[in-house]
Amino acid sequence: MTSGPRIGGRRLRVVFFGSPDYALPTLRLLLASADIEVVAVVSQPDRPRGRSGAPAPTAVSSVAREAGVETLTPERIRLETTERLRALRPDVGVLAASGHILPTHLLEAFPHGVLNVHASLLPRHRGASPVAAAILAGDEATGASIMLVVRELDAGPVLGTVTTPIGPLDTTGTLTTRVAELGALRMLELLPGWVAGEVDAEPQDESLTSYAPRLTKQDGVLDWTQPAEALARRVRAFQPWPLATTSYRGDTLTVHEAWPLATSIEAPAGAVFAGDGSELTPLLPGRRATAVVACGEGSLALLRVQRPGKRALDIEEYLRGDVGFIGTRLGQTA
Repeated sequence: MTSGPRIGGRRLRVVFFGSPDYALPTLRLLLASADIEVVAVVSQPDRPRGRSGAPAPTAVSSVAREAGVETLTPERIRLETTERLRALRPDVGVLAASGHILPTHLLEAFPHGVLNVHASLLPRHRGASPVAAAILAGDEATGASIMLVVRELDAGPVLGTVTTPIGPLDTTGTLTTRVAELGALRMLELLPGWVAGEVDAEPQDESLTSYAPRLTKQDGVLDWTQPAEALARRVRAFQPWPLATTSYRGDTLTVHEAWPLATSIEAPAGAVFAGDGSELTPLLPGRRATAVVACGEGSLALLRVQRPGKRALDIEEYLRGDVGFIGTRLGQTA
């Protein structure tokens, strides 16, 4: 981060809003800066997690508490939270996936507003699942936008962006990690100039807006009448959550990895055939098409799957334990 600014010779006082792992790179850079004092962190409440169901803090709360920063975990941000933060005399807020709605009374508590590290190239993919949306849409690139928060969803003016290509093997998990790290660096580059009045924020082009709604488990159910290319993107977009699934013999089969093939199979969508065993691509050394599913267009080579209560298996190992898999039809509910 560039030096400064210091306001009246003091460090910049920042309140950080964030909850999941995506927010950690930004929080850690703020904590490490000699020119910034993180005076408070606002995160989601501790919630039951894991098999024990015991309440556990968010990733952000854990890091903040370890750093000795005052941490607030309201279910909703009400006036009492705003007044507590106002008393800390913050200069600016920084947000990265907090999960909270920021009311007007809170936004008005910051002389330099609240800046958001949003995980897309705005105005494309506003909303809760921008990284998955970019993969689903077949975008060649995505990135992070540093945006001034306003009451309308992800509609504030943008200070700057950073871009990264979407690789053919990227999942929402891998891409989110990369976008989070790049976005954190971009935030720390822009923050000093913004507070000093040296960085402008440009309004978004509303005609280019698209939305990325929050994902549900139902979104992960594969429709085999779709093209194989689209299905392969869904498998990557829904990794690690909600995961791509299909019905199989009255149960659920999770598809963790798959690869689209141009060759179409003259068979009902969802029918499973033995592949020719050929290697798929230089991107997938040693991976072979041994189980192939007929799709609406092209076909999909299954590479890693999982049955309920079992561990995920590479397809060759899975076929050794389910010799009747070839010749079945996926996606049938009856």
